[in-house]
Amino acid sequence: MKEVFLNHSMNFIINNRKDLTEEEKEKLSYGLEGIYMNITKLTIIFLVALLLNIIKEFLITLILFNIIRFLGFGFHASKSIVCLICSAILIVGFPYLFTTFEISLTLKIILCCVSVIAFILYAPADTEKRPLTNKKKRIIRKVAASCLAGIYSIIVIVFDGYLISDLFLAALMIETVFILPIIYKIFGESYN
Repeated sequence: MKEVFLNHSMNFIINNRKDLTEEEKEKLSYGLEGIYMNITKLTIIFLVALLLNIIKEFLITLILFNIIRFLGFGFHASKSIVCLICSAILIVGFPYLFTTFEISLTLKIILCCVSVIAFILYAPADTEKRPLTNKKKRIIRKVAASCLAGIYSIIVIVFDGYLISDLFLAALMIETVFILPIIYKIFGESYN
């Protein structure tokens, strides 16, 4: 299926843009493959959320997660299937668990404290493909990510008892998992 999509897309573009160099064609093919993989993964994850009847919760968590991930970076699987499994388990699993089972305020506070400490220690968690070599940018991202984790934690605690509290906690916990060095070791990826 992927090959069909790539071949049709490339043929269409090449037929309409005859002036593409081989390097541009290679970049285009790589970009189209990325688009295909992301749409496929998102569709599967969306269907899992649909089956669990948590579409709204999934979409809000996904947005909140992407906001904090922008500053915290974190684990990227080198294999598409690993990415799909991790994403499905975490991005659908945490909102499902946190909205299905009542979590006490005490446990929320403990999880938030652990997350903020993890952000202070490990964020931003870069990858081999996206290393953060600039020390000043790393410090700025660390402070910003840790502050945002603190803000998420405050929202979790202040709005305890409301759905939004659980969704902020889900997003915070997902990103916390993705910045921990242990996740890199489990999947054999290099860290820092």
